[in-house]
Amino acid sequence: MASPIPLLAPVIATTRRTGVSAAAPYRHFPTRQALLKATAIRAAELLAAELRDALARDTSGDPCEALAVTAGVYVRFVARHHAGFDLIFADQLQHLGDPDLDAAGRAVMDILMPLAMDVTRDAQAAITLLEKHVAAAHGYAVLHLSGFLRRRTTEVDDFAAGAAEVSRTLAVAERR
Repeated sequence: MASPIPLLAPVIATTRRTGVSAAAPYRHFPTRQALLKATAIRAAELLAAELRDALARDTSGDPCEALAVTAGVYVRFVARHHAGFDLIFADQLQHLGDPDLDAAGRAVMDILMPLAMDVTRDAQAAITLLEKHVAAAHGYAVLHLSGFLRRRTTEVDDFAAGAAEVSRTLAVAERR
């Protein structure tokens, strides 16, 4: 995502913004993988909190709309933090079996899965819906970060609205 080490983009960006050396974080973490794991855990915690807050404000009572809300939240989150599912569920971290990392990722999915279940009423259909939901939300987030649609808009809210619209459409199509 605009970094030579995409999964560490949030760390690199933070070191630049704060004026510290890019090597500074490694003084606190024994390996790149430890740094990546800590960053993924924190990203998952922050994302879960933002999802919970947004859903608490959603008064629609409609799981399709609630899922759409989470797509918009995700796009805004990635725009601010330059980290998302690609970091939280990074393939290179999944083999660790780290309970804190697993719990952090599960906390995010524990918010999304019940919404998908409310829509589909079927576990396998809910998983498929979430795959599509995540692909749409993450796709819009990456399009925003990359500037791909900058001729049309640069506003993160436009990208969040697009992700929400796709998510809503997917959910309505899968409603049972």
